[in-house]
Amino acid sequence: MDKQQNHHHHQLSLVKNSRQRCNEWYMFDSSIVSSSWIFRDVKSDITIEVNGGTYALHKFPLVSRSGRIRKLVAEHRDADISRVELLNLPGGAETFELAAKFCYGINFEITSSNVAQLCCASDYLEMTEEFSKDNLSSRAEEYLESIICKNLEMCVEVLQQCEILLPLADELKIVSRCIDAIASKACAEQIASSLSRLEYSSSGRLHMNRQAKCEGDWWIEDLSVIRIDLYQRVMTAMKCRGVRPESIGASLVNYAQKELTKKSSLWNPSGQTKADFLSTEHERLVVETIVSLLPVEKLAVPLSFLFGLLRSAVMLDCSIACRLDLERRIGSQLDTATLDDLLILSFRHAGDTLFDVDTVQRILVNFSQQDDSEDDMDDASVFESDSPHSPSQSALFKVSKLVDNYLAEIAPDANLKLAKFMAIAETLPTHARTVHDGLYRAIDIYLKAHQGLPDADKKKLCKLIDFQKLSQEAGAHAAQNERLPLQSIVQVLYFEQLRLRNTLCCSYPDDDHKPVHHQSWRVSSGALSAAISPKDNYASLRRENRELKLELARMRMRLNDLEKEHVCMKRDMTKSSSRKFMSSFSKKISKLSLFGHSSSRGSSSPSRQSYRTDSKVIERTCASTD
Repeated sequence: MDKQQNHHHHQLSLVKNSRQRCNEWYMFDSSIVSSSWIFRDVKSDITIEVNGGTYALHKFPLVSRSGRIRKLVAEHRDADISRVELLNLPGGAETFELAAKFCYGINFEITSSNVAQLCCASDYLEMTEEFSKDNLSSRAEEYLESIICKNLEMCVEVLQQCEILLPLADELKIVSRCIDAIASKACAEQIASSLSRLEYSSSGRLHMNRQAKCEGDWWIEDLSVIRIDLYQRVMTAMKCRGVRPESIGASLVNYAQKELTKKSSLWNPSGQTKADFLSTEHERLVVETIVSLLPVEKLAVPLSFLFGLLRSAVMLDCSIACRLDLERRIGSQLDTATLDDLLILSFRHAGDTLFDVDTVQRILVNFSQQDDSEDDMDDASVFESDSPHSPSQSALFKVSKLVDNYLAEIAPDANLKLAKFMAIAETLPTHARTVHDGLYRAIDIYLKAHQGLPDADKKKLCKLIDFQKLSQEAGAHAAQNERLPLQSIVQVLYFEQLRLRNTLCCSYPDDDHKPVHHQSWRVSSGALSAAISPKDNYASLRRENRELKLELARMRMRLNDLEKEHVCMKRDMTKSSSRKFMSSFSKKISKLSLFGHSSSRGSSSPSRQSYRTDSKVIERTCASTD
């Protein structure tokens, strides 16, 4: 706070000194001042018209200071010109009055609100040193250089005045000098703020206190009043000067929030008036400009801000390059996103989907490609190639859960096509999901909302699910789900049977029935298998697939023995005095058994009450899993 107070005291002293200097600059010699009193009693001999305003003045004081008026009078000397019209004079009639006062020797004050107009008007009127010593041009230039360029707030105010003075203000380098001054001042403030946070630790080492509040970004609020084209130039200059990316990002967030929340044209795209259309054009320009100014660092701006810009870009129909840039930035840090971030409304056609599915799919593609590139870099390291908890792998797990929740959210949409739904589900690699419960839930919701889906499409959709990676609860639900194809239900029952047999065999190692090593390992510990990198897991998957085919072929011969084994296991369990455990376990086996009547499901699945697990069905199941 002391630093800010000293800063403001310094500014007040500068302004006070500038006023004193202005008074000194405009105390002219007695001959000029007396001439103003002389001309007060002399009848005017020339009339100046400026932007509709008329001024009755005298030729001599104007000609002595203004080269432009001197040339106009000289060109019409014979005609004794008495009326001159000054077209497009910068600053208009108000600025001309100040220039006329200067010619008459009348004192006035140069300030940050009129110095830009005076610089441009003096150039237009040619009030330079060539025609008079200490003329208006040199006075305004001196004030701009010695006062304005040393104060950030004054530079901002001058830039605001220059908005109506372009391109002349740019040609006179007023804009560029103010922008350079702002960038230099902001950079110096950050350096001073960083130095103020340096302190010595208990060990005597110099380090930066991160808990201390950084006060070097007070200029962020001041820059939010500049027009977008000048703001873009200021931000570019700050980047070149080395201002921190976090400060650049904070300024962009503040500017966007002010410019994009002023009007409601974003939410009323239909029936726009001409003013609304111009507002939409302005907002589109703001979004595209801010996106072009975003720092390359990932954490420079919040991810929620990037999603907000993307929503605005979609609604305002911004350029393709702008939207693709945002999608790429979001994809690089998608593992920190939430479900609400992904729910981007669609504004294209009345019959289209409720949410913008195509945009989300492109974001997922960007994430997958970025993840692949990181995996390639990780493979170069011997120590990280086999690590199941590498950052990219953990990001995959987070995004897979996010995608499954997103699929469940958009699944009830009647206009959502199967191809788009499957495209999003298939964007992530197969090893991204350790458990398929979320994917199964989303597919079940989609099947419920699209009951007219053909059987072929249902089978195609259910192939996305790895039934080995379903939890026990999800597997029990899938076994009784009438919406699933019959082929999928058989696979669920088979894997549940393997899970139960493996549990029993592991509980009684002395039993003759050995567990199926690879299959049961994947069923009981799918997360560990999925956590292994695809390259290392490929060979084991092929081996498991071959063994699974052999096991399925042997199933036909062993189906009749399962009931007998069940009786034997029940007798063994009784001998080991675990009646309670066997009673509950036998109920599960009777429910999931491929034989007998499925009375436990009751009326929930009448289509499968007459189901027979004969050899033909098993053969079809084996063929489908191949």
